[in-house]
Amino acid sequence: MKVGVIDYGVGNLGSVARALEELRVTPVLIDRAVDIHAADNLILPGVGSFTDCKRQLDRHGWTEALKDEVLGYDKPLLGICVGMQLLADRGYEGAIDVSGTPGLGFVPGEVRSLVGLGCTLRVPHVGWNAVDFCRPSDLLIGIPSGTDFYFVHSYTLVPQNPSDTLAVTDYGVSIAAVVGRGRVWGTQFHPEKSSRAGFKVLRNFVE
Repeated sequence: MKVGVIDYGVGNLGSVARALEELRVTPVLIDRAVDIHAADNLILPGVGSFTDCKRQLDRHGWTEALKDEVLGYDKPLLGICVGMQLLADRGYEGAIDVSGTPGLGFVPGEVRSLVGLGCTLRVPHVGWNAVDFCRPSDLLIGIPSGTDFYFVHSYTLVPQNPSDTLAVTDYGVSIAAVVGRGRVWGTQFHPEKSSRAGFKVLRNFVE
């Protein structure tokens, strides 16, 4: 199986690739959108601003390539951190106007700031937090609800449909920690930095 890690100029690719190698899976770093079809499933990392990441996807043809693979070929996709946020309809971090920046639209919803949602704790949210499961998911098999995962973020995806929220964490406000719709999933936490539980998430996705 070829696990394609999208290399679009942002994201912590090294740690994701090393985590996959620990699972005895050979990651394929895909740095051209035209090569995306060769992978069996896809991981979309993301670090930084929603708008900056989306511009990178748009600039190099990734947006259309991802839509072709996910919507046309039903290829499994896992978004990590800002990669999860990019699954939404739109986001407001770094947007140049009030209408926001369009996302990929795989998981209906918007990406909002923690402060705007009412969080009074320190932002960005950095550290380990317990994740409570809302409904069964293949991505979470073998992991107890309440397990800690590692987060680094100031914004969060707010799904339009409650059924798309698979797990939540509490950080002053309820945050969607895992989302899923069809064969598209996202984790707001970093599984590659979340020890055994995070590696289990990656293993479940690969399998």
